[in-house]
Amino acid sequence: MAVMTMAKALNEALRRSMEDDAKVIVMGEDVGTLGGVFRVTDGLQKDFGEDRVMDTPLAESGIVGTAIGLAMRGYRPVCEIQFDGFVYPAYDQIVSQLAKMHARSKGAVPMPITIRIPFGGGIGAVEHHSESPEAYFAHTAGLKVVACSNPADAWSMMQQAVHSDDPVVFFEPKRRYWEKAEVDTSAAPQSLWKARIARPGTDATLIAYGPMVRTCLDAATAAEEDGRDLEVVDLRSLSPLDLSTVVESVRRTRRAVVVHEAPSFVGLGAELAARLSEELYYEMEAPVLRVTGFDTPYPPSRLEEDYLPDLDRVLHAVDRSLAFA
Repeated sequence: MAVMTMAKALNEALRRSMEDDAKVIVMGEDVGTLGGVFRVTDGLQKDFGEDRVMDTPLAESGIVGTAIGLAMRGYRPVCEIQFDGFVYPAYDQIVSQLAKMHARSKGAVPMPITIRIPFGGGIGAVEHHSESPEAYFAHTAGLKVVACSNPADAWSMMQQAVHSDDPVVFFEPKRRYWEKAEVDTSAAPQSLWKARIARPGTDATLIAYGPMVRTCLDAATAAEEDGRDLEVVDLRSLSPLDLSTVVESVRRTRRAVVVHEAPSFVGLGAELAARLSEELYYEMEAPVLRVTGFDTPYPPSRLEEDYLPDLDRVLHAVDRSLAFA
């Protein structure tokens, strides 16, 4: 066991992937000499050289377009989008080319590209630096979309994403980069597409991913003082969704609250609410509730704590769910 931050776990996962396969390359803005703005790629260029860890121009469309060409030539590019709000110039390449290439070639052309995106708020950043664009990509057929929530998952999920033959959009919660936890680097990894029960409980299920998993775990701990036993499900994969784990949990607790930083309208919470209503309409004791960011542009940093879901908002939703007879 080793204690490491999420940023360090991602760094070690990239290092292991590059050691295992010479075709794995890392590319993005400031990923080489600087080691990335969050230092996730720190030291990789020094150890693997400029041919495998490449500083690119400030052109996200060019980064992804180049990665697509490299993937067609047998490489496994890992692209860093420096901040979540910078991904939109690459959106056309990701949706119009990357997501469709495998289907267009009838499976003959794999697209083993991992697109790393630091996402979410909580760091007091300026405009375009604290967004949650995951629903755009989860909606896009042909893409796999995942989000890690802790160092152990960051370690295993990144390696699995890099070695997948499908394009993977990999969301990293930037507010959790410096949180530490034990990582067993010798443990067999859980499937990349499998949700996990982060905390078992009996009274209600909190469903979250990325940065909100820690918030939900803290809410579950606080709820113990009122004698409430909350289960927390970490989705891990947003597309495909591991609905069986979610349904099994909600079938036991009969109540569900979905929590994410992105706005509520057409978000992951809406999809989960619809699916749970279809599967468990006659078994649930309360409607599926959502705790999310608001349907507004992300606010200035001084207001972000009012925008982001927090422990109090999660517990209030739990109160509302349990109030249904």
